Amino acid sequence: HSSPDESEDQDLISGFLRIVDKVCSGLGFPDFGLFDCVKDSSSVVEWTQSLEGNPHRPIDHQLSYETEWDMINAVSFRRKVHTHGDGGSNHANDRNKWAFSFNVCDLRSITVKCEGWSYITFRLKDGTALPAIHFHQGGNTAFLDSLRKSVQINESPDDESVLIVSTYSKAFSQSFENLLDDTNYGLVQVCDLQGESYYIISLSNQKFKKDPYTTTLGGFSKVTNYLFDAFRVPELECQQRPAEEVADLLGELIPGLEINQQEEPGFEVITRLDLGPRPEVQRRGPATMEEWAKYQDSEGRITNVPHLKDVIFKGGLCHAVRREAWKFLLGYFPWNSTHEERKLLQKRKTDEYFRMKLQWKSVSEEQERRNSRLRDYRSLIEKDVNRTDRNNKFYEGLDNPGLILLHDILMTYCMFDFDLGYVQGMSDLLSPILFVMENEVDAFWCFVSFMDELHENFEEQMQGMKTQLIQLSTLLRLLDLAFWSYLEAQDSGYLYFCFRWLLIRFKRELHFQDVLRLWEIMWTRLPCQNFHLLVCCAILDSEKQKIMDRKYGFNEILKHINELSMKLDIEEILSKSEAICMQIKNCKVCPKSIVGFIKLP
Repeated sequence: HSSPDESEDQDLISGFLRIVDKVCSGLGFPDFGLFDCVKDSSSVVEWTQSLEGNPHRPIDHQLSYETEWDMINAVSFRRKVHTHGDGGSNHANDRNKWAFSFNVCDLRSITVKCEGWSYITFRLKDGTALPAIHFHQGGNTAFLDSLRKSVQINESPDDESVLIVSTYSKAFSQSFENLLDDTNYGLVQVCDLQGESYYIISLSNQKFKKDPYTTTLGGFSKVTNYLFDAFRVPELECQQRPAEEVADLLGELIPGLEINQQEEPGFEVITRLDLGPRPEVQRRGPATMEEWAKYQDSEGRITNVPHLKDVIFKGGLCHAVRREAWKFLLGYFPWNSTHEERKLLQKRKTDEYFRMKLQWKSVSEEQERRNSRLRDYRSLIEKDVNRTDRNNKFYEGLDNPGLILLHDILMTYCMFDFDLGYVQGMSDLLSPILFVMENEVDAFWCFVSFMDELHENFEEQMQGMKTQLIQLSTLLRLLDLAFWSYLEAQDSGYLYFCFRWLLIRFKRELHFQDVLRLWEIMWTRLPCQNFHLLVCCAILDSEKQKIMDRKYGFNEILKHINELSMKLDIEEILSKSEAICMQIKNCKVCPKSIVGFIKLP
């Protein structure tokens, strides 16, 4: 229902409120190849009066009429050229003087109130306040959830009934182009037409509409509607917050962060550091089977674990040691367990694994037809398994036993954690573990332990990715302000190009054997728990001069970082990462935030 005047709440007009997802067809972009559609990054909210019955209904009759709202997935339209501010509201429907529509990009705020009856009002960026909308069947929440698919909605710090609306940045949208792997997962290209962002999708458009979550995450990114909001406060909110509140906000976001409030408000609020010279570090060769055996007592318990972890951190492991050592590093085997205790543990875990495997194995085709989630998980796993590390001898060729095990473990993990199920990228995490274990059950439980650590990376809210990108950006800024400032000037200060690094722990950036070495070193949790953040800083430190000297912009930075794949020197990265950590440790005035980021002991 719409009320022309909020004070006259006894007379309501019945109608339909829709969020229109605009699809424009017939546009060609030969440079990008074939595509199914060009989709406007913004949608339109429109309200039209009901055509049936008396349009004016007294409030005591409103329960007899069920107002509808819906999401329209495909509406053809012809783009109109608007001057600035002309697109705010549309009263072109002479048949209904109360009808209105507006582009969500023009929406500034939404007020949600309950004064006897609940209603929402829209306020546009030009100050226009539209008539109040009432869902007498309680559709406010569902409507706002649908609207969040198009824009960011955040509660105002000054009034909890007011929701501040902000759209996603062009720079963030462009990062999708290089987050996706166009060889394995299809291609999402982004262009800019008359100041608006459009997606050209070389996937099935129906597939994208039906399940944008799995389609876009195929490139190691969901449609990350949530990510940008974690980094930037909406424009209106930023304008209202004084420097002291910004400092408090940063302090809450990153406990222990040192804030210098004497500087200008904005980004330049973090204490500048003088870390001193970067020390030289000495590394060693991989730990051998003989060395590993020295750390076990007669009953098989691992002794002097801290020293053993230091040996592994300094040089990794010989491949012959990995099958046993990884079970300890990943927490599958307790360090203080005996040979007998581990045999009993494996027997119990084997029984548990095959009980879960039987659950999906025993599902009939008829049952699966009525279980869309399991069906979708299976379909996605089958596609990913067939393109995971196929150049590795363990997985190459048709009907490879390794591929069958990869498939079965991932399907069983869906039974273990059905809420998360399978998300693209998880096959990349399992592949090295299965390669090392060469055993279905052991690989599964080691994978479970690894996923426990990375679980938040793959959840729908992607809280793990938000946190890590925030930490990495702030860490780089404190370590190298000049380079961070350059990236910020190129709209790259939030390091979106590191998304894939963090999501699957450099699996696509390094050669397979280098991945094994890096992972086992990181699993020691030495010299800090978040060593992977220092690895990111080390890689960026090696590339910063080239990026700055060549004056790379946003697109060039993304392209350059993506082209580093399979060209990185693992020895240089490990040495530099450790040196940066020692540099931080030796800094007497290092902010607690850095210590918190990398979790130094």
